[in-house]
Amino acid sequence: MAPAAQTAGHAPAPVRTGQGAVPVAAEPGETRLRNVRQLTYEGNNAEAYWARSGERLIFQRQVDVEHGCDQQYTIDADGRDLRRVSNGLGRTTCGYFYDDDRRILYSSTFEHSTACPIPPDHSQGYVWPLGHLEIYTANADGSDLRRLTSNGAYNAEATLSPDGRRIIFTSTMDGDIELYTMNVDGTDLRRVTHRVGYDGGAFFSPDGRQIVWRAMYPATAADSGDYRRLLDQRLVRPSRLDLWVADADGQNARQVTRLGGASFAPFFTPDGRGIIFASNFPNPRSRNFDLYLVRLDGTGLEQVTRHGDFDGFPVFSPDGRKLVWASNRNASNPGDTNLFVADWVE
Repeated sequence: MAPAAQTAGHAPAPVRTGQGAVPVAAEPGETRLRNVRQLTYEGNNAEAYWARSGERLIFQRQVDVEHGCDQQYTIDADGRDLRRVSNGLGRTTCGYFYDDDRRILYSSTFEHSTACPIPPDHSQGYVWPLGHLEIYTANADGSDLRRLTSNGAYNAEATLSPDGRRIIFTSTMDGDIELYTMNVDGTDLRRVTHRVGYDGGAFFSPDGRQIVWRAMYPATAADSGDYRRLLDQRLVRPSRLDLWVADADGQNARQVTRLGGASFAPFFTPDGRGIIFASNFPNPRSRNFDLYLVRLDGTGLEQVTRHGDFDGFPVFSPDGRKLVWASNRNASNPGDTNLFVADWVE
């Protein structure tokens, strides 16, 4: 893979002022969460990741749930100073800070098409699109935009190793949905997973020695046929996902959860001994996702959130004292998803 190529002609986006965090009551039984605050209001706001300083977050935001596409925004951890840092074209996903918070990473469709991608045909059931996404890097204000991948495949779900040297991401570049790592300049590409099926949403452990990800591997000939048919249409059906861990190079892979339903958005606990994640396993046909904890050996399952709708994308702050996540709770309009932060109770 070639080193980063500069993408010219896209100026930093204007500043938008955040309203500031507002206290919100935790649901009964949410004993792990204290001092809950709402950071965003209205629209779709999700996949928030902390700056190394713990003072700022980057996330994807669709201002109106009925119109427009996700763009990348940053916001202070107190809910102020909301800024769009992507160029407003196409669709973006999966932002991340690195280089001591001087640069950001995200995926976008804008060089394939500046318009919003057409939503997938849900006559085939609930499916995710595997669009024409490339990975980009930019200064933290959105300037100096540079492309890291250029293969016309799905390249997304990118996160960084704790030392800031390696990117792990999901790609269809080899004809399946696999995990890869590369240097932050796009060089030294290495494939991490090799099993037929969906591998995605990977994160490094706090010490950088392990990775955790969500996976769906076809179990029958019918499953395999359905998977391949959808993949040919650049789609995947994420109705059955479980969590896996492995060494950082993909060796010694082992399954953590066997819950049924869709378990996704795994993130290591601050001590590296467990995983927090989202799942709808109590009712796999439901859109009610909650957050759960589990040890790396699959034991000690514990429910963290108890809201009656969606809770997902949990991420611990760098110091391990706070948790940020996305939720439908306290929504101003039906379907709104907002960001919430809470003090974490050990």
